[in-house]
Amino acid sequence: MKILVIGSGGREHAICWKLAKSPLVDKLYAAPGNAGIFRHAELVNIRVDDIDNLLRFAKEKSIDLTVVGPEVALALGIVDRFEAERLKIFGPTKLAAEIEASKAYAKQFMRKYHIPTASYMAFEDMKEALRFVKASSYPLVIKADGLAAGKGVSVVKNYEGAEKTIKDMMQKRQFGAAGAKIIVEDFLVGEEASVFAFTDGKSVLPLIPSQDHKRVGDSDTGPNTGGMGAYAPVPFVSEKMQKDILDLVLEPTVAGMAEERRPFR
Repeated sequence: MKILVIGSGGREHAICWKLAKSPLVDKLYAAPGNAGIFRHAELVNIRVDDIDNLLRFAKEKSIDLTVVGPEVALALGIVDRFEAERLKIFGPTKLAAEIEASKAYAKQFMRKYHIPTASYMAFEDMKEALRFVKASSYPLVIKADGLAAGKGVSVVKNYEGAEKTIKDMMQKRQFGAAGAKIIVEDFLVGEEASVFAFTDGKSVLPLIPSQDHKRVGDSDTGPNTGGMGAYAPVPFVSEKMQKDILDLVLEPTVAGMAEERRPFR
């Protein structure tokens, strides 16, 4: 079996490391990969957003399965393009990936389907956003609507911090078009956990919970990154909590996406 993994981060390194151990895998490629992935796969110098050349490579090499890591490739519709050519690929379609590519869409979706989420407001006008945060209690969380490589989220402790963050995103375009629209939401207190699951668009198979550490500095300091590291399992996520997450978040999300005619697979 020939497999192509798309991406160049630690996530793709872990995927390649595990796939390379499988007796079912005869050849493993990574595009573009990184120095660590080089130990496990043949690197291919194609950017994750170069869908045309990724598709060409998959056809030329008769790739049996493509595994997509980065959200940007999913948001650009790589799955739709590959499936149109009858190539097998692991990931959601462009429509389904909007739940990751647009925080405003994700929040609207959760509100519509009664999925627990922090209270929020969405803004496309900077002056309206500034008026809102001036009258708000702190801390607040400010998020760029679009994809920002995991860096588009800021926790602000006062109006001065909120004003700077909003102006950086909406006026200075710190994250380009991704910050043209922002989300301002309540800050939730507590431990953070990440829960992943496999789904065929109908049934849900959760994996064990993990905890992602995003901030660049030790002791949870500095700005957010796409992720400095993660560990699993996490001791504070009980079996009951896992069941609640399945019942209240995962299953309603998959059912809601199907209802919206953009099934998440």
